[in-house]
Amino acid sequence: MANPEANDSMKDKDSAAKLTFWQRYQIPVMLTTVGGAIDTIGFIGLLGFFTNHVTGNLVMAGGGLVKGGDGLWVKLGALPVFLITVIITKRMINITSANKPILSNLLFAEVVFLLAFLASAVYFGPFEQAGTLEVAFTGFLGLTAFAIRNTAGKSVMGKMKPTLLMTGNTTQLGIDLSDYVFDRNNCNMDSLRHSFTLVASFTIGAFVGAVLYIYIGLWAIAPFILPVLYAAIKMRDKQALKEATGT
Repeated sequence: MANPEANDSMKDKDSAAKLTFWQRYQIPVMLTTVGGAIDTIGFIGLLGFFTNHVTGNLVMAGGGLVKGGDGLWVKLGALPVFLITVIITKRMINITSANKPILSNLLFAEVVFLLAFLASAVYFGPFEQAGTLEVAFTGFLGLTAFAIRNTAGKSVMGKMKPTLLMTGNTTQLGIDLSDYVFDRNNCNMDSLRHSFTLVASFTIGAFVGAVLYIYIGLWAIAPFILPVLYAAIKMRDKQALKEATGT
């Protein structure tokens, strides 16, 4: 007697194998590139504040506590802002019905906060002191945008690997590289391709963001909002959602 679940699994694998590289990775590549770019632009423009993650801000706060300097309270404030955003975002996910395009909606919410981040950065910047209310307000807007995406990555992005946290992806790249070197099969190659693509995309985004910042300052945030908007629109299509997340 045939196993329906096994048949579905085989169909999913066959469908994945037929997808082009761009069909499978365009959304992760775009989102990861944006993460690298805006985190770099924010770090430079906001005088050492990370919009992408809390870890860097806590480390910078610890360093500031020892060596002194402005902005300690801003970096410490990143933790409660991040947590509150995660709590609210997860609650919204939980109360949203299954037939709603939740990932698309979350990406649209990220776009809104990135636009607010851009507006605040351009209006108040360029910044000269790290401990001002203007830096905190601007930085927290960017942090909120990426806290939404981090929550989405842990809950509704399916098999799409994290698009913001590169420590885990770089670790996975090393694991995948080891697996492929000692066991060269298609499955290991596919995993290696995925992790390498994300790490490379983040790195490229960081360098491109830095170069743009040199020429246009905090306006460099603007072009990187467009890929997130594109992803938000794209994820309303069920087939595109399946291709990107495997769900």
